[in-house]
Amino acid sequence: MDAKAPAKKPRSLKREEMPPATDGLRSLARNRVAIEDVTPAVDAGRFALKRLEGEPIHVEADVFCDGHETIGAAILFRPAGEAEWRETPLTFVENDRWAATIAFDQPGPWRYTVIGWRDAFGTWARDTRKKRDAGQDITLELLEGRALLDRAVAGRRGTAQDAAALKALMARFDALPSAGLDARYALLEDAEAVSLLERTGPRDELSTYEIEIPVWVDRERAGFSAWYELMPRSQSGDSTRHGTFDDVVARLPDIQEMGFDVLYFPPIHPIGLTNRKGRNNALTAQPGEPGSPYAIGSPEGGHRAIHPELGSFDDFARLLAAAREHGLEIALDFAIQCSPDHPWIREHPDWFDWRPDGTIKYAENPPKKYQDIVNVDFYREGAIPSLWYELRDTVLFWLDKGVRIFRVDNPHTKPFPFWEWLIAETRAVDPGIIFLAEAFTRPKLMKRLAKVGYNQSYSYFTWRNEKWELETYLTELTQDDCAQYMRPNFFVNTPDINPVYLQTSGRPGFRIRLALAAALAGNYGVYSGFELCEAEPVPGKEEYLNSEKYEIRAFDWKAPGNIREDIAFFNRIRNTEPAMRDFRNLVFYNFWNDNVLYFGKRSADLSSFLIFMVSLDPVNPQGGHFEVPLWEFGLPDNGSVKVEDLWDGRQFVWQGKVQHWWISPAERPYYALRISV
Repeated sequence: MDAKAPAKKPRSLKREEMPPATDGLRSLARNRVAIEDVTPAVDAGRFALKRLEGEPIHVEADVFCDGHETIGAAILFRPAGEAEWRETPLTFVENDRWAATIAFDQPGPWRYTVIGWRDAFGTWARDTRKKRDAGQDITLELLEGRALLDRAVAGRRGTAQDAAALKALMARFDALPSAGLDARYALLEDAEAVSLLERTGPRDELSTYEIEIPVWVDRERAGFSAWYELMPRSQSGDSTRHGTFDDVVARLPDIQEMGFDVLYFPPIHPIGLTNRKGRNNALTAQPGEPGSPYAIGSPEGGHRAIHPELGSFDDFARLLAAAREHGLEIALDFAIQCSPDHPWIREHPDWFDWRPDGTIKYAENPPKKYQDIVNVDFYREGAIPSLWYELRDTVLFWLDKGVRIFRVDNPHTKPFPFWEWLIAETRAVDPGIIFLAEAFTRPKLMKRLAKVGYNQSYSYFTWRNEKWELETYLTELTQDDCAQYMRPNFFVNTPDINPVYLQTSGRPGFRIRLALAAALAGNYGVYSGFELCEAEPVPGKEEYLNSEKYEIRAFDWKAPGNIREDIAFFNRIRNTEPAMRDFRNLVFYNFWNDNVLYFGKRSADLSSFLIFMVSLDPVNPQGGHFEVPLWEFGLPDNGSVKVEDLWDGRQFVWQGKVQHWWISPAERPYYALRISV
């Protein structure tokens, strides 16, 4: 093309060539009120944000319009399957920002959106008041006000009682002489009349936000729970005898005494023989060694079977019933990997990867190889939909048995679309089902799993030890966008993870990590042996020596040096103090020592206000000056608060904003204090 050639001028359509006005134009015109930046929302409504039943959600939106008319705004919300919207008015904040708080009264899927409108009565009332105050004649304005009453009746908004009140108001207005301007004006300015017309008055150019934002509402245990993990086969008290479900039943009073509400088992299914692992993860098992429970499947069955040495389904049902009597829910591990002996391999070979030499491909994390485990391939030809259906139906099988909580092993190694589908399918059967994602993985993967539906998530808490990193991470979890959809579960240890901090810090270190997990998080968990300060590692690794994953062990659950009293203490205050039931209410305060984490939790009405001081040093005494949060009570810097030490009931008074505290880890490395005015 010649660079010097002039560009062709686009031809303008003649008026007679333009298409006529369409319904699309009329729809656009009706949405006159702008509604923007509605929060909270997850990825603009692609995923559901999460709340607990009865937990408030603070909604904000920019709502504005051209011109100078008064506008109104409200939140519409409803559960799935309910035709009628519920409505809560939004209140103007500043700079066209509006806000209100709503809550949801039942678990399951909900939606909310925002509406805005030009408020004909509000505009009339504002402008008429100005004219009257300026001494102008408002005869015509009062006739316009009377017409608004007619429009309100015709609009049929509000209750039958509101309709009757409108007709009564009209009758009173018409009964007044037309010359009685002051009386007519006073009638429409009466507070009761204003309130009535706010509920029923005309909404001109009613506009609706284009997105209905999904909300998933959970039962409370999804956001507030204390987990105790144990291996059922190690509950007999004898390392030479395989434990049973009845042995677990015998331990329930002991677990209840510590105050836990979720009892979690690693896989309880038959364990394969092929390539069975031996003690301390040895590649070859010796005769009689039980193998890893994660090598699921044998000729005795797979994911819908119980390991015979644990007991029968009748025994399992009896355990579930006994657990309920002790205030405990049973959580099961949903681990999709299979032993080479799993029936699926014979029945559905197309679900698995096969190597060129005809052998099955073992699970790997190079250079690691897990010879006792093989993985399914979710996208292999033949796997969709049959494999997906099988896994969904496996969860539904255990749900039918009475299990409503599932900890999922390595979900980040399975497809996101699969989890989004499976969780939605099982929630359709029981909205109270809970899934915990065991995913110590990259941050965005961890968050995506929460977005696609996981109710709880493992987190990086296990490796956060310094004050700055704890404050930074907890601020992210409670204040950033992920707080709307991700609920962390602060596990202090797991059968796979024996953190270096616990290996080296002794009993004070176990008390410190307990205090942090139980006080900071809504959900937290411990793996059995933690209460005994078990920490002997495989040298140079974050793994337990003589791990229960590969052998049966016996413990004295009340051996000297245990921290059972500490666990019971924290679980008690978690269950008795309303401030502890909210994860996002966490606030860090100033304590001028980098070895002391100082934070508070409070209920909305301040009737439950707890502060915690936790030494992060398990060896040396630590102390320093700190700020008493007097401002939270509206008190001046020289004000005073009452203080109660929740450990021993000791009471005293702090006078003034700056105080000093001293912590000896050998005595007690944490303090939990209630403050009040």
